[in-house]
Amino acid sequence: MAVVKTIEIIAQSEKGFEDAVRTAVSEVAKSVRNIVSVWIKEFEAKVENNQVTVFRVTTKISFMVEK
Repeated sequence: MAVVKTIEIIAQSEKGFEDAVRTAVSEVAKSVRNIVSVWIKEFEAKVENNQVTVFRVTTKISFMVEK
């Protein structure tokens, strides 16, 4: 029987939402193995002087728990 654990991660990027998601996965992958999916729960953008400066995502990253 497989067991999957899910953690909530917030990541950001100055390039865009897609890059923020990739950052979340790559940072988690430094300490977690067997990542199976990422769910984007929320999108947010920081605005300064009427310009978007930071793209932020709240994600749920799931990975298989090793026996």
